Amino acid sequence: MNRTKVESSETEDQIIETSAGLRDYLQACARQALRSVIDEEVAALCGPRHHPDDDTKFRRAGSAPSYVMVNGKHEPMERPRVRLRSEGSSGKGAEVQLKSWKLAQGQDEWEAAMMRAVLCSVSTRDVPSLRESEVARESRSSISRLWQRKSAELVKQQQESDLSGIDLVILMLDAVVLSGGMVATTALGIDAEGRKHLLGFRIGSSENQQVCEDLLGTLSRRGLKAPAGRHLLAVLDGSLALKNAVLAHYPHVRIQRCLVHKERNLRGYLSRQHWAELAGLFQRLRRSEGSDAAKEAVDDIERFLANKNTQARSSLEEAGSELLTLLRLDVSNDLNITLLSTNCIENVFRNLRRHIGRVSRWRENTTQGDRWMASGLILAAKGFHRIKGYGKLNELIEALEIKIDTEEELKEVA
Repeated sequence: MNRTKVESSETEDQIIETSAGLRDYLQACARQALRSVIDEEVAALCGPRHHPDDDTKFRRAGSAPSYVMVNGKHEPMERPRVRLRSEGSSGKGAEVQLKSWKLAQGQDEWEAAMMRAVLCSVSTRDVPSLRESEVARESRSSISRLWQRKSAELVKQQQESDLSGIDLVILMLDAVVLSGGMVATTALGIDAEGRKHLLGFRIGSSENQQVCEDLLGTLSRRGLKAPAGRHLLAVLDGSLALKNAVLAHYPHVRIQRCLVHKERNLRGYLSRQHWAELAGLFQRLRRSEGSDAAKEAVDDIERFLANKNTQARSSLEEAGSELLTLLRLDVSNDLNITLLSTNCIENVFRNLRRHIGRVSRWRENTTQGDRWMASGLILAAKGFHRIKGYGKLNELIEALEIKIDTEEELKEVA
């Protein structure tokens, strides 16, 4: 057994040595190729080395220590210097900037690597200490400045992109707390093909109606439209501010209350010994198919709460028919797991919190919150998949179509 382990260890060491050697060889080839291109440009300007071209206006002027970017890393290399030939005794001619050297020092790869490091939960202060990092030679301040510039571009990408091409079917709104005085209200949309879209966000002091209305107004100006000829389905957590704002912008919206939030709210009124039975009743409600089965499930929950806690029963009655909005449309229950809760946007916030968790001090009077929100949301969106049951969305879209029976209803829709 020990001999096998030793042989395995030796094999791994050989692989490591081989891969390291290959990497060094490839880097050496890249350096040699860069040097060849640079030398060719110098020769084209000044003539062959040791045989200068007297007819050209350029001359070689030695070299200076510098670096080039190889595989995203700083590599030391002597920079050849070229000057204009001076006329008479006027002194040195002006130095000429080599195009090939400028390209060899391009920062695009370095900037992309730094952004990958920060977006993958590495603090800007810790980036220079990364082992064999392509940004290891950069100072903390330069990395921080680059982060501010690049993240500002992400804010523009997140908050100003065109939304007119989204065939919106479902809208989810929720808020995430950044600090005691900063709350980001966020909108997520689901289109007719089941794809999720992070539409935008607004940062305010709380989850209030004004902030939500401003957010929805901005989305409208960016081209997001209510679906033509059908109701919009909005999935909300029960916040009155969000509900009022959505109704103000989309009068024909159908609101579905999040069952997860409602169950969590009811648990707060009940003794822990009743939680398991309550969970079973809500699970039955979530699996219901059709309005009749859903109504029976809600009635059972109401009877269960009747002799447990008066406030709990009042909380259930407060939600009213909004608990059954989706279920009353009589569509396949394949969509229930996604559309009976705000879990789609809650999962985004879970990933977002990992991203913003490194921020130890939030500054409300700067764009810091916008930059971290935008970068975190864009990072979270990279893992998006189509919703479960997206193949049944045609049933939902048909059920949401606005049925117009009278001229008055036609005027209302218009």
